[in-house]
Amino acid sequence: MNKRVTGIGGVFFKTKDPKALKEWYSKHLGLNTDQWGCTFWWLDENGNKCSTQWSPFKEDTEHFKPSEKDFMMNYRVEDLEELLETLKEEGVEVMDEIQKVEEGKFGWIMDLEGNKIELWEPNDRAFL
Repeated sequence: MNKRVTGIGGVFFKTKDPKALKEWYSKHLGLNTDQWGCTFWWLDENGNKCSTQWSPFKEDTEHFKPSEKDFMMNYRVEDLEELLETLKEEGVEVMDEIQKVEEGKFGWIMDLEGNKIELWEPNDRAFL
């Protein structure tokens, strides 16, 4: 099996006014925000360009369900489908859906405290 988690893919959290919060972070902390939040670029150990996403969501978002928490972590992984199968075998609660989009593949699990965790096999080239 490849590495399980290779880095943080994103930090997602609920807020009353995502637009105003993005504007505040842009003005006061210099984040280059867009409709999704802010993308931070970095190089991995092989020199590949990678990204980490910072995203405020509207407080009534359904995206974090079934978790009732106000945040969701996204972790970068190398082989999403293999990892999800391994996690199922280990008794981890795995959501049945795998989403394939231009930015890569996404899958979700629940940790032992009811936090929804997003796992992302990225295609960072989609952002270039």
